[in-house]
Amino acid sequence: MVIGLKSYLLLALLNFNNMSEDILNRIEALESKDAIRELVSNYAESCDRQDLQALEKIFTEDAEFDSPNGSLKSKGRQDILDMYHEVFLSRGPSFHWTHDVSIKINSNDKDLADGTVYSHAETTRDGIASLAAMRYDDQYSKKEGSWKFLKRTINFFYYVKTEDYLESLSDPMRVSMGEEKIPADIPESIPAWADFQKKYKS
Repeated sequence: MVIGLKSYLLLALLNFNNMSEDILNRIEALESKDAIRELVSNYAESCDRQDLQALEKIFTEDAEFDSPNGSLKSKGRQDILDMYHEVFLSRGPSFHWTHDVSIKINSNDKDLADGTVYSHAETTRDGIASLAAMRYDDQYSKKEGSWKFLKRTINFFYYVKTEDYLESLSDPMRVSMGEEKIPADIPESIPAWADFQKKYKS
């Protein structure tokens, strides 16, 4: 009976240790996701403040910024800062806000994560008021205890002059880069969306 009790207590202790480790891992994952959401918010605020010093702190040294249409493409933190310096020269007041944020911590490396961020922006470029909707596909890395952007890919749903907004939503060419109009990145590039259009609407 004594041996049985000792075995039971040992088994209970082992289960408790395993459970404690699992709980700690879950708490760490939740804290990481919360820190990444804060990172995403800091990016939007830094852009609206046109704060290059703040942007410098939230990208890794080897970070990349990309867009499918090639309009925004930089490799390395300094190159990204140079890109935003040029963007801010032509931009007046802006207001960015984020909506849905989905984050997945890497199962093999808890210091890496992927994310999807849906966002809107009101901007003024060259004195012209514009509206934008975009989805960011992100990669994050935890460096020296802080989460930073390892890669951001911006996919535009639209980027149009405010006066053209209503007429532009049904136009595939609803991304304005200056006077040039180019195809939107999403949802046309999403396989499920494209399959539905082909199957039921063509």
